[in-house]
This record gives sequence, C-alpha cells and structure tokens, in this order.
Amino acid sequence: MSRDPFSYDPQDTREMSTWARRQRRHPQPRRDTRGAERPDSAPEFQGRSPWPPEREDSPRAYTLRDRTFLLRDSELHALAELGKFRVVAASDLARYAYAGDHRRMERDVRRLERQTLVSDRTLEISGKKTLRALTLTRTGKRLFKATGRFPEDQAIYHGLVKPREAKHDADLYRLYHKEAARIAREGGSPLRVVLDFELKRTLNRERVALGAQKNNPEELKRLAERHALTVVDGKIPLPDLRIRYQTAEGELRHVDLELATRHYRPRGLAEKAKAGFSLYSTRDDAPRLRRILDERELTAGILSL
Repeated sequence: MSRDPFSYDPQDTREMSTWARRQRRHPQPRRDTRGAERPDSAPEFQGRSPWPPEREDSPRAYTLRDRTFLLRDSELHALAELGKFRVVAASDLARYAYAGDHRRMERDVRRLERQTLVSDRTLEISGKKTLRALTLTRTGKRLFKATGRFPEDQAIYHGLVKPREAKHDADLYRLYHKEAARIAREGGSPLRVVLDFELKRTLNRERVALGAQKNNPEELKRLAERHALTVVDGKIPLPDLRIRYQTAEGELRHVDLELATRHYRPRGLAEKAKAGFSLYSTRDDAPRLRRILDERELTAGILSL
C-alpha cells in the first residue's frame, strides 16, 4: 500500500555482545523434520534467544540532554527494529528479534515504555480484531540516533502516520524477514531497508527541483532510473519496501517488495506488477489478486506472506 516514507542486522557482529558473537561462532546444529542436521540460519528460526540471560546483559547508561537512560543490548536492538520499520506488531517483535522469547520481549518493552522510549498501543483494525502496535516515541528516536548505532543516512521513524494503515505497515516487518531468509539461503546478506516513505520524500524533493520540467516525460524517466525505478503510465510506482543486500559473490543488489491486499484496485495492482515488484499477499487475499492479474494478462506471481 505505497503512499503517493537499520537497526543493525542481528547477524552483524560489529553490534553484538561478546556472548552473542560466541553463540554465532559455535552454533548448535538443529534437526529438520527429516532428521538431518542443519545449522541455524536466522534468529527467528533458532529456537533460542539471541541475547544473553538478563543477569549477563547489564544495562549501560546513555544520556540525552539532561536525562540518563539505562539500556540492555536487547533493548537497544528492539529500539532499532522499531525505528527501522516505524511500527511492529508485538508478536512479530517477539518472534524475530527475540527468537520467540515472549517473556524477555515483554520485560524489555515494559522497561522501554517506563522510560518513555516506546509506545505500546492496541488498535482496532476490523470488527473484533485488534493489533498491538509498538513504535518509537520522539524521545526514543532521538536517543537511538544519539547512540550512533545507525549510519547517518539511515532513516529512523517514530509514531504512527495513519493508524488505519498500521496493520499493513506492521506486516512489512514480517515481509522483510521472509525475504531476508530467502536472501540468506542464497548466501546473501541484507544491508539496509528503505521504506516507501523515504523513497517518496526523495523523489518529491528531486522532482520539485526540476521546476518547469517536472512533468517532462524524459526528465521523469531519468528521475526514475536514478533510483532504479520505472515509469508506468506516466507515474513512478513505489514499492512498500526495498531491501538492499550483498550477494554471496559480493555484488550489491536490491529487491523491491509490495504487500498487496484485497483492497487494491485492479489498475493499482497492475501498475505494481508492471513496475517489476515482487508481490506478496496473505493467503486469503491471494486468489482475488491472482484473478486480477490473469484478467489483465500479467504474468507476475503472488507470493504468500
């Protein structure tokens, strides 16, 4: 649902504690359903916490203006995940950032909330369904930027832009981990996440700078190409999520992802497909979306979230 915008990667040893580095150097083998042993890959599939026990994860002091905050490594990582994706479902944060350790996640979130760094809200999304949404507060964003854990050019977000779109935006965190796991299986390594908010802001700024030429088809084409995008029917469609990654051979690449829903209009979905985005949807929405693509004779596939 693109609108007209890193935490450090848990596999980046530069940001990991000594305990976590030791765990990664000596991973415990894990059996798959056929009985064959295989090494652990991503934290969400490890079945054990990527963080040391709390008694070994001593909080460190971080100062912002006249306030001092005490944060553990796991809490810093939670702040990073929320800052990178803007909004994350509590259940998904526990699954991916804490390898299913819900109790540890809940304790961290409570401590972060008490320090006014994280907002924990329950939103009604449809009928009786609700979403427990976690976001950074403005203070949380400022504090995390002050820690220097992100590159200066990395976008960090706080708060909700449109609560009615919170479910879709929160699902992008799950989408990222699904695609990141595929990249990892092929020997690659995710480097950076770019949300549509960031792409839109950059494109709008550059288009305004074109002045009277901002609607010139050739200028529009050059603008799109500069950002590895495509003009479709006079517009530049934006993906929900772009992952920049390094391949096993050391090449730098990116993949553009769109999380489509049953509410997509046929024309909008067709534009995303023509732009070459990898389309994902929930299992319930996939049949309708595939029919739309078939009716328009588009060969793009719909991957399951």
